[in-house]
Amino acid sequence: MSSRERIAENFVRRYGAERLRTLIDAFAQGVSGQVIADELQVSRERVRQWKNAFGSVIMVYQVHPEIQRLIAVEAGVSSDPSERR
Repeated sequence: MSSRERIAENFVRRYGAERLRTLIDAFAQGVSGQVIADELQVSRERVRQWKNAFGSVIMVYQVHPEIQRLIAVEAGVSSDPSERR
């Protein structure tokens, strides 16, 4: 059993499976560690440890569609013939 699984099982034993789902949702929604810590009556450090053990934060920079179209037009690769140079 991995340490992540052990940490998760300990969490479920102490707080329950539903609380684990709620915690994961809170991480996904960007709820502050302090808010979570206060709710579970633990330290922010413990919340940070759980966050690292249970998943990964992935940040994505997504270009807006209108900017993508502008780039395509400038490159001469637009699918709309009226927008080609």
